[in-house]
Amino acid sequence: MAVVGAGMAGLATAWFLQERGVRTTVLDRAGVAAGASWGNAGMLNPTLTVPLAEPGTLRAGLQGVLDPSSSITVPPQADMRLWRFLLQFARHSRRSRWRRSMQIFNELNRRSLDAYAHLTESGVTAPVKHRPLISAATSPAGLAPLVREIEEVVAVGGSARYEQIGSDELHAMEPALSDRVEAGLLLHDQGYIDPPDYIAALADAVRARGARIVEDFDVSRVRDGGEAGVVLLSPAGHELHADAAVIATGAWLNTLARPYGVRQVVQAGRGYSFTVRPDPIPRHPVHLPSQHLACNPLHDRFRITGTMELRDPDSPAEPRRIEAMVAAARPMFATVDWEARREEWVGSRPCTPDGLPLVGPTTSPRVHITGGHGMWGMVLGPVTGRLSADLITGVPVPAWASALNPLR
Repeated sequence: MAVVGAGMAGLATAWFLQERGVRTTVLDRAGVAAGASWGNAGMLNPTLTVPLAEPGTLRAGLQGVLDPSSSITVPPQADMRLWRFLLQFARHSRRSRWRRSMQIFNELNRRSLDAYAHLTESGVTAPVKHRPLISAATSPAGLAPLVREIEEVVAVGGSARYEQIGSDELHAMEPALSDRVEAGLLLHDQGYIDPPDYIAALADAVRARGARIVEDFDVSRVRDGGEAGVVLLSPAGHELHADAAVIATGAWLNTLARPYGVRQVVQAGRGYSFTVRPDPIPRHPVHLPSQHLACNPLHDRFRITGTMELRDPDSPAEPRRIEAMVAAARPMFATVDWEARREEWVGSRPCTPDGLPLVGPTTSPRVHITGGHGMWGMVLGPVTGRLSADLITGVPVPAWASALNPLR
């Protein structure tokens, strides 16, 4: 079995295939975690993992056409493919559709940390840390939209354990927060990882089980040879033969998947991140809901992640996105030298119009998909990798998994 893509989704799929006795080879056009998996916030927050397609996101997207500093930006000269995505996204942003999609997310979310626990128990050495997430705001009013969203998640079958905390307790927990931060919400039963470290450890575990990871192999076409299997072709003329293939190429998924009946537009939602070194380094992940920023302690540094830029995944980085993130985060922290930024990064999250991942077979029984996670590749990568491996190897899956059908 060939797995195309060495990010979280591809490596998790390969790992669970190996657990079911399937020999795998992983191919990537650059290398392990070269895409969205590297610069991700690394927050494993199942309570906050929700479909991107909802009325608030749609409003922000419309605003982003006119305001380049918005948390969601859309280029005014959008091409036809992006307009097609936006029209489908608008159709799925009705509250009734969001509730239906949220029911599927609840099924995935309640299994997400268990999938990580299974990887840890089976030898993936990078840690998954479990500490409450702090959502911070300048006033209780800044937390009200987040509380409403959590209550809506619970109303359709999700679970949440949280408490609101005042200024004194908040600053005792995280001295790096500024005096302007006066309200907090403590969300329990969450986790976080260091994405580069974790993906590297997962790749090591896949190799240790006998897989090859072939870097710098840019798959430009998957050719179905019927009973003879598939051939993966590169522009340089390289070929790799396999019994079957899993396409897990993130925001580049459509190129390989479209010939096999996948009509869902997978649009790059580009996120930006950078690291700083507050003194002291925060001990908890910090979520800034009003600023749309996720901030995560990674050993000796603090990663700030945000924005959703709907552009071509191979477009150059826009420095003003980082500048807007700094302007938004600066008032919320007291002990950060914002000019000493490191690891500035842009990466493309693979977004679907309905917000649901794509997991399962295509029109060919030899070509499968694992992708389309949007902002939630870290949270959902292992659980959808396990689901993908089940579908490939004939293990029964729950009925709700049909909602993730790539041919929908």
